[in-house]
Amino acid sequence: MYEDIGLEIYEIVNILGFILGLAFGVIAQKTQFCFSGCIKDFILTRSTKRAASVIMAMIVAVGVTNIVVYLNGIDLTQSYFFRSDINYFAIVLGGILFGIGMTLADGCSSRHLVKFAQGNINSLITIIFIAIFAYATTKGILNTPVRYITDNSFLIELSSLLANERVSIYLILGLLLSLLWIFTKKIKRILSLYDGVLIGLFIAAGWYITGIIGLESIEREIGFSSLSFVYPTAQSLELFSYYQVNNINFGISIVFGVVLGAFLMSKINKRYSFGCTSIIKGNNITYNMLGGALMGVGGVISIGCTVGQGLSGLSTLAFASILAILSIMISGFITAQYLNKRDKLPMCFVFEWND
Repeated sequence: MYEDIGLEIYEIVNILGFILGLAFGVIAQKTQFCFSGCIKDFILTRSTKRAASVIMAMIVAVGVTNIVVYLNGIDLTQSYFFRSDINYFAIVLGGILFGIGMTLADGCSSRHLVKFAQGNINSLITIIFIAIFAYATTKGILNTPVRYITDNSFLIELSSLLANERVSIYLILGLLLSLLWIFTKKIKRILSLYDGVLIGLFIAAGWYITGIIGLESIEREIGFSSLSFVYPTAQSLELFSYYQVNNINFGISIVFGVVLGAFLMSKINKRYSFGCTSIIKGNNITYNMLGGALMGVGGVISIGCTVGQGLSGLSTLAFASILAILSIMISGFITAQYLNKRDKLPMCFVFEWND
C-alpha cells in the first residue's frame, strides 16, 4: 500500500517518528511536561499539577496501547521489555542511578532535549554526557564492567523465579486512576490535563508505527519499540560524529523531532526561560555532567528512561517496567529531598492549578 509514495517502509517509519517527536516537543515545551519536575513541584510547593499530567499520560498510554494491540493483533511480549534473560537487580540498580541523575541534572533525558531547544546551554552538556555514557555502557569502555552485573548468571537465575509477565491491566489502571484522583480532587482539573492525554497517545502511536507499519519492511528490520530517549540520544551523537544516512532510525528521528518541535514552540510560547537557573547554587555544570553520566549508564541498565520505561514500558504492562519506573521515581524523590535540605533544589517557575 506504500508503493505509490515512492519511499521505503523504513523511511516512512523514520518520517513518522520525526513527526511524533515534533509533536512531543511542542507539547512538552508548551506545558513543561516533566517526570522529575513533578517530584520537585511537590517537595517545594506541594503542587500536584505536573504529577497529574504524568499520571494521565500513563493512563492513556496503557489504555490506548492495549486497545491498539488488541485490534491489530500486536504481541507486546515481543518487545525488548520482555527479554528472556531479564535481571531485576540490574533493572532496579539502573532505575536508582537514573533517578539520582535526573534530579541532580534537574531533568531527565527528554526534558533536557526540550530545555536545550529553549536555549539552556547547560542542558546541552547534560545531553552530551547522557549520550557519551550511554554509548560507553552499550559498546564502549563501561560495557565489560556493567555486564558483570547485567549478565550475572546468579542474578538472572534469581530473577527467573519471578516471571516477567504482563501485570493485570485492571490493577494498573485502578492504581493510576486512584493516584490521579488524589492529585486532582476535581473533575475540572482532570479535564485540563490535555498534555498527558496527548503524550499517552504518542506512546500508542509509536507502537503502531513500529509494530504495524514497520512490520512490512523488507529492506531493513524495524525494531519493535515506542518512545525512549537514552540510547537514541547516544545513537544521535554517533550519527553526528560518523554520519551515515543508513544509520538513521525511529529513535533518532524522534530525538531530532523533539528538539525541533520544542524549539519552534519556544518561539511562540515565550513564557519559559531558564536563565534563572544559572544563579541557583545547586544547578551548576558539575551537576549537569554527573547527572547526565548517571542517566546514561542507568538508562541503559534499566532498559529505558522515564519515558522509555515509565510510559512505553509501562504501556506493555511488563513487570520489569513497573520495577524500573518505581526505582526511578523513588530514588528521584529521595535525592530531591536531600538536595532540598541543602538548599540545592532549583525552581524557576511555579506550576499550580489555574483554579
